[in-house]
Amino acid sequence: MKKILVFAAFAVVSMSVLMAQNTFRGTITYKVESTGETAFQVPEQMATGELKVYDDKVLTSSMVFTNSPMINSVLVDGHKQFMCWDLSMIFMFLSQNDVELDYQGSSKILAKSELTQNDIDSLTIPCTEGMYIEYVDGETKTIAGVTAKKAIIHVFGDEGDDHPVVVWYNDEMGPDVNLLFHGVKGVGLEYSSDLGEGRQLTLTATEVKKGKVKEVDMLLPSGYETISDEDFKALFKQISEEMEYLQEE
Repeated sequence: MKKILVFAAFAVVSMSVLMAQNTFRGTITYKVESTGETAFQVPEQMATGELKVYDDKVLTSSMVFTNSPMINSVLVDGHKQFMCWDLSMIFMFLSQNDVELDYQGSSKILAKSELTQNDIDSLTIPCTEGMYIEYVDGETKTIAGVTAKKAIIHVFGDEGDDHPVVVWYNDEMGPDVNLLFHGVKGVGLEYSSDLGEGRQLTLTATEVKKGKVKEVDMLLPSGYETISDEDFKALFKQISEEMEYLQEE
C-alpha cells in the first residue's frame, strides 16, 4: 500500500511539472531603436531580431541577441545554452602571426554551458555586486498583443553602484531561465541597454506569431565541434592574451 501511495504522489508531481511546462510555439520579431539622449544610427544588422520558440526552447541567429558576428546561432534549451562560434578569421590571423594555440580542433565550435541549481537560485537573491533579478508584482503592459510583466535586473558596477535594467517579459513562453535575457523567466518582450555617454538601445517585440515552428526548426546547424564550457573559456583566455600581446608589439 505504501508503495502505491509513493507512486501516486510521484505521478502527481510529474503531472504538475508537465503541466507547468510552457507550450507556446511560434516566432517573435523585434525592432531595435536608439532611445538615449545621444541619438545614433543603429547598424542594419542590429536593427531587427527574431526568436523561434518551441516549448522551453529558444533559438536565434540575430546579432542583436548573439552580440557578435562570430556567433552564428544560439539555442537555449531549458537550463542549457548552445552557441555556434565561427573563429576561422581569428585562427587565420593568429596563424599568420606564428601563434600556435593549445586547442587544435575545428574553428567552428559548439560551446555548451549549463546552469546549476545554485546558479538558478542566485539569480533572485538581492546583492550589491554582480547582478540579481527583481520580479515586480502587479505591473503589466501589452506588447505586440501579449501581456508582459515587469522585472528589474540590478547590475552593480565595480564601486557597488546599481545600474538597473527594466525588462518586460512573458513567462508563458520559452524556458523558466532564459540566458538570452540574463536569466529572466520566459521571453523578454522589451528592454533597454545603456551603452554609456547618453546612448541607449531599446529592443521591442513588434510581432508574436503563433504556430509554424516545429521541433526540427530548433536544430542547430551542422559542422560544429562540441567542446566543454571549461575548454572554451581556456581557449578564449589564450586568444585574448595572444591578441593583447600582438597589439603591444
